[in-house]
Amino acid sequence: MTTFLPKEVQQDLDTARIAALRKTSRLRVDSDAMTFPVLRMWQGGFAVEAALAPSLRGHVDLYDGARHLAQCLIIASEEEAGEMRYEFKWSTEAHETAPLDFYRAPDAPVALLGKG
Repeated sequence: MTTFLPKEVQQDLDTARIAALRKTSRLRVDSDAMTFPVLRMWQGGFAVEAALAPSLRGHVDLYDGARHLAQCLIIASEEEAGEMRYEFKWSTEAHETAPLDFYRAPDAPVALLGKG
């Protein structure tokens, strides 16, 4: 059995679904000083609203609110149901501190007091 919906009804359903995703998602992608809300994200990529985003490509930063999640290299995958989908070529998790190049003992002092 197949289901057929008129084109206008399908467009209205897609618009309502995208509006609901936009309200619930805190994710955003920054590219060249431009910011776009991310509708959803999965293991290998993410989707943004097709009407808002140009054909993004290259290096972008992903954020959850103000928290930097990752730096990514992306390519445009496909446009479907009002969403533009992008896939990661690589994604590197962002860290709040720089990585250490030495071993720090768990019981090491935080600071040393001077003599004087």
